[in-house]
Amino acid sequence: MQSFICSKRHYVVSKKLVGSLFKYNLKKYEIFNAMSTNVNFNNQMNRLCLPLSHRLYERGHKELAGIRSLLLKNRLPRVYYFPNMHSTRGLSTTSASHQQQSSTESNKDPSKDPKRPNEYDIAVLKILLVLIFTGFIYYMTLSSINGVVVDKISWNDFINEVLLKGQVQEIKLYPGHVQVVLKRGATYKGKMLVSKLDLYDFPETKDVEEKIRAVERHIGIKMEDGIPIRYINMDDEMAISELISTIIILGALFMLFRHPVVKNKFNILTDLRKAKYTLIDPFAGKGVRFKDVAGLKEAKVEVMEFVDYLKKPERYKKLGAKVPKGALLLGPPGCGKTLLAKAVATESNVPFLSMNGSEFIEIVGGLGAARVRNLFAEAKKRAPSIIYIDEIDAIGKKRSESYAQFSTSESERTLNQLLVEMDGMTTAEDIIILASTNRADVLDKALLRRGRFDRHILIDLPTLEERIQIFEYHLQSLSLEGKPLQYAKYLAHLTPGFSGAEIANVCNEAALHAAGEKKTKVHNTDLMYAIDKVLGGTVKKSSTLTPSEKKVVVYHEAGHAIAAWMLEHVNPLIKVTVVPRTNKRLGFSQYSDSNLKLQSTEHLFERMCVLLGGRVAESIMFNKISTRAQSDLKKVTEIAYHQVQQFGMSPSVGLLSFNRELTSTKTKKPYSKKLGSLMDAEVRKIITQAYKTTDKLLNDNKDKLVTLAEALLTKETLTYKDIEALIGPPPFGKKDITDLEDYIPGVE
Repeated sequence: MQSFICSKRHYVVSKKLVGSLFKYNLKKYEIFNAMSTNVNFNNQMNRLCLPLSHRLYERGHKELAGIRSLLLKNRLPRVYYFPNMHSTRGLSTTSASHQQQSSTESNKDPSKDPKRPNEYDIAVLKILLVLIFTGFIYYMTLSSINGVVVDKISWNDFINEVLLKGQVQEIKLYPGHVQVVLKRGATYKGKMLVSKLDLYDFPETKDVEEKIRAVERHIGIKMEDGIPIRYINMDDEMAISELISTIIILGALFMLFRHPVVKNKFNILTDLRKAKYTLIDPFAGKGVRFKDVAGLKEAKVEVMEFVDYLKKPERYKKLGAKVPKGALLLGPPGCGKTLLAKAVATESNVPFLSMNGSEFIEIVGGLGAARVRNLFAEAKKRAPSIIYIDEIDAIGKKRSESYAQFSTSESERTLNQLLVEMDGMTTAEDIIILASTNRADVLDKALLRRGRFDRHILIDLPTLEERIQIFEYHLQSLSLEGKPLQYAKYLAHLTPGFSGAEIANVCNEAALHAAGEKKTKVHNTDLMYAIDKVLGGTVKKSSTLTPSEKKVVVYHEAGHAIAAWMLEHVNPLIKVTVVPRTNKRLGFSQYSDSNLKLQSTEHLFERMCVLLGGRVAESIMFNKISTRAQSDLKKVTEIAYHQVQQFGMSPSVGLLSFNRELTSTKTKKPYSKKLGSLMDAEVRKIITQAYKTTDKLLNDNKDKLVTLAEALLTKETLTYKDIEALIGPPPFGKKDITDLEDYIPGVE
């Protein structure tokens, strides 16, 4: 029987070297033919196989063990013995280079990746979390069943309800404390008892055993059959045990919180205290610039002074000037406050940190103030810089003024911190604060004072000239038939009271409508469609109006149009339509704006007459009224009350003015009931007079009312030109505005 010696090498092994390992001549041990053979074993490792007798194999194995230990001590190539190698016996020597290669391959094992979390640590973490969760559930369960399970009773109840019923297993007497060990299933007045019951109102500890033995003798229990009573004096031991348990719990929590997984979870609380600002890079080459902000000429001039100071501060400091610390952008929604702030961010060439007011407020108390501190700290690091807070009314609302209304809400704490950062003991330099809001009336006075927001920049609804500029800017991106300026002038007259955002929406809706109609150019009809859609919504083609209801709507709108056409101090009529819309509007009349900043009694009175024209027309033509005039009557009532309560236009009431807040039903009125009744009577008098004036006007022009209504019933929409062709020009001329026909774009 033969065995084999196999030695793994990266080079050819000679017989002489193998023989020197055994310190014997190969021929002496009957090795006549040694041949080198490649044997596939463990990923293509080379082996030199030599035939040996079994006796030589055993002797060689003993010496090989000694050689192997010597080689290991001297860090030479290691020798391994394989008891089985494909049903044969063998030896293997491995070079150091192969070991290094094997270790490298083992390091590539993904299961041994050092970056992966230790499985033992994860297991310990899971066990700790399970224990904590189990303890919490146990505590909550005990709390929930507090009314079902009893763990403490008085001494008398213990004697009568527990001891005499044989439910006691053992009694432990501690210094100043008595604990009863109960049998399984013990109850007390229908409630379960815990295994260890505490007593209160018990006698002195030294008298407890005597009283219990007396009760046992009374009921005939022998001394040897009595309940075991143990005296335990373990104050020190109990303190040590509690200390040890506390140390174990604290140690477990310490190890738990040191784990990286738990640390990452708790880092979330730290991140909550950081301000989530948006840092705008001024050198990116993208963004909104001042040339992209159409209109707002005066606002841009004021804001550009801040930008110029940041770019050239020496010129101002040389003259002793100080840059304003902040600017507050005020105005209705959609007028360009945020757009102007974006332009400042791009043009300033300094870091621009932007946040919304709502991002400061969280449920957790104190986070808002912490975020304010963090925001200003980041701005100081990048000084000179600009901080922009959009919708500042979220954190800048008025604080309570009286002690009875004292509040410590999160918004007030955030506001206090903002006031300190803007102008406190450690005021930051080279930091400018911009803010915007459309609710300036709710802001705190301390926030609005000079030294914090030095400038209040009003960005109101665009005027006619500003609307022309805005339309011209947005129309440049559309593919029009004519030039943008031709459309801009005409559209600006058709959109009084529109904000910049609404004008941009009009241009976009026109392009969408033209694309939906598969047109190659945006036509004038697409722009008209867009204006009507923004004003009243999408056309509702599936109208459910009956013919009689349709006629009522037509005469109602015709009454508005005739009243506006025939009166002197009313804004000129542009268009009237009775096309149903998706916003529940069955029709509307559109008027141009006048350049008047002040309105007299005649203007307000005639405006009321126009609003009442629909109700009067229904009464004249059908001798009945409908709910169509509900919104008109609401506006009329509001105008009349403004004349009496705020504008001082009532001779009977006199020159008195009360704010809207003081006259609302939610507050106590600052005037007597008699004066309130007088105001109500004056309002009814003014509205009645306006109704009679409108009734006389429409009766005198009933033929024009019928003509206009019949045409409106047929065409559904009439423009200024159509109305003029039907009933003639207005009796009081064009009312100081340019003829709209001059602006109708002539497309070549």
